[in-house]
Amino acid sequence: MTNQLSPITVKGDDGNKRCPWCVSDPQYMKYHDTEWGKPITDDQLLYEKLCLEGFQAGLSWLTILRKRDNFREAFQDFDPEVVAQFRSRDITRLMKNEGIVRNRMKIEATIANAKATLNVQDELGTLSSLIWSFAPTKPKKAPRTLADVPATSPESVAMSKELLKRGFKFVGPTTMYAAMQSLGLVNDHLATCFARNTTNS
Repeated sequence: MTNQLSPITVKGDDGNKRCPWCVSDPQYMKYHDTEWGKPITDDQLLYEKLCLEGFQAGLSWLTILRKRDNFREAFQDFDPEVVAQFRSRDITRLMKNEGIVRNRMKIEATIANAKATLNVQDELGTLSSLIWSFAPTKPKKAPRTLADVPATSPESVAMSKELLKRGFKFVGPTTMYAAMQSLGLVNDHLATCFARNTTNS
């Protein structure tokens, strides 16, 4: 595998061509192959991913991925009903947890997002129904190189505005586009990536 980030797919030792951003680390490749871009509709997983995308801001996703089990333990498997009850002592505890990203604003945002998730569920039934309402209605042309992959979209801007209005934190348009990619709302596997055909187009 190449050590430099190629703009096009990279052929691995197993013969599969992959998006170049994942080939530097086996854990990253597994995430790319089995999770990234596959549709998620479970509310708890959606809440988790929104929060982890927020924690990723300013960092690499690989950093978050390596700490994901620690995050899940620290935040009670991202059960919004439990996290919504976190208080100042929990924030103090989490700020001492070396296994996660110790950023007070992001920890507080995770608690705020739990409360916002519960409010959405009370009003709409599921968080999934809100998130998936921002999925593009027209099929997107498969990107051929990384240069073809945008940082935001009209849908991610709209989703960001709606979530902010509902009390979610760290859900800017760029962060929400990354969430749309990972949650399967958009398929940004490159055109020649083997995993593209295993997700929804």
